[in-house]
Order: sequence, then structure tokens, then C-alpha cells
Amino acid sequence: MALARLDHVNIRTANLAKMVAFYEEVLGFVSGDRPPFGFPGAWLYCGQAAVVHLIGVPEQPAPEGELRLEHFAFSASGLAGFLTVLRDRGEDYRISVVPGFQIIQVNIHDPDGNHIHVDFQPAEAAAVSDEPALEAV
Repeated sequence: MALARLDHVNIRTANLAKMVAFYEEVLGFVSGDRPPFGFPGAWLYCGQAAVVHLIGVPEQPAPEGELRLEHFAFSASGLAGFLTVLRDRGEDYRISVVPGFQIIQVNIHDPDGNHIHVDFQPAEAAAVSDEPALEAV
């Protein structure tokens, strides 16, 4: 066996509409085709791939024990535009730079508190020179 790539992330949520709106409006995903399962949900597409699968549940799942999944991440381009979307929506974010690689990570949380980071190439730092976290890049 040889794995090819991560296919999707599946998230259970009691806030289905809010989660769909977040992934569409903040990350630019598009709701798309989903099999006719016998439970509510949505598949959110990044290009041709349904990368986030949401499952609607009646009550918000409570995390139990140690955290199992710390975050999931996406590679992207268009850092300046993405930061504008976050600011315009009043979304909290934190920028970090990967030591030695200088990859710019924009850390955000979806409405259910799931940690996501969106990664940008170091060259994009010049477009957002007003970000204090990027002065060292």
C-alpha cells in the first residue's frame, strides 16, 4: 500500500449552518454534492475535492480525555486578501512563522473551536508588512 494524500476531515457539529457559512465565507470553500445519507450534513469543496465533511448532530459533542486532533491545515496563496477577510469578519487569528522554513501560518478557529492553520509561502510576507508577527521573515 502507498498512501497518496489526505482525503478529507470529518467534523461532527450541532452548528451545521454556522459551520457551513464559516467554511464558505472565511476559507472560500463551496458546498457541493454529498451522498444521500440518512443524517444531516454538508460536504465543503476546495477545488474539485470535498475536503471538509460536516455531520449534523443534535447536541454539540463534548471533547473527552486528551485532545486527539490538535489542528488541520491548508496550503494557500493570497495572504493579504485572506487577512482582509478575517479582519472584515472580526475573526480572531494569530500569525506564526515556521522556524527554518519561514512558512507563514495563519491560525484560526471555526465556530466549534476546531484549530485550523492556513499556510502561505514566505514571499507573501511583503504584501502584509503591517503585520508585526511577520517582521522577522
